[in-house]
Amino acid sequence: MKTNAELQKDVQDAIKWEPLLNAAEIGVIVKDGVVTLTGTVDNYSKKSEAENAAKNVAGVKVVVENIDVKFSNNWMKKDDNEIANEVIAAFNSNWKIPSEKVKVKVEKGWVTLEGEVNWHYQKEAAKDAVKYLLGVTGVSNTITIKTETQEKIEKKDIESGLRRNWSIDGKNIAVKVSGHEATLTGTVSSWYQKDEAGRIAWNAPGVWAVDNELVVDYV
Repeated sequence: MKTNAELQKDVQDAIKWEPLLNAAEIGVIVKDGVVTLTGTVDNYSKKSEAENAAKNVAGVKVVVENIDVKFSNNWMKKDDNEIANEVIAAFNSNWKIPSEKVKVKVEKGWVTLEGEVNWHYQKEAAKDAVKYLLGVTGVSNTITIKTETQEKIEKKDIESGLRRNWSIDGKNIAVKVSGHEATLTGTVSSWYQKDEAGRIAWNAPGVWAVDNELVVDYV
């Protein structure tokens, strides 16, 4: 196991490695695998990238993200109507996003996404389209999933998907299904594996919700 100091240095180095980020803007506090990120950045994409960089470091169990977004230049600031129009334009130019099914609300730069789509990748695509827009201070993605098929989830489909993935040890993951919801429990050795297992579960036909309870336990 890494010491707190070793893990802190690894997270700091991971942040430095990202070209988009300025490590001096972001503070890193570590205690027993729990990483807290602090500081101020000038756009939401940097906040998101810093969180992802920390999550991908071996030994990180939990990331607490306390980074603020404050614009350093006036040209970065946009009113809510401008942001809303740019979000809609971004949706219309992305084939992954069924723009007619997604509602957008903007308040003081914070974008809330609502609506109902058929697939989880469409929900994720909507968030990804927003996070790089100037003027955005945060994103709440409350889009729900409801597939066109009414068939229930096949547990064996998710288990097979986990076994096929080279990066995941499916033997340590238990799959439970109830109606249109899948629950994953057990342990994995990285945040990447946890996210990848969740992505695989979301791809199963009939899934409307995934409760990813996998614990990241780096040894």
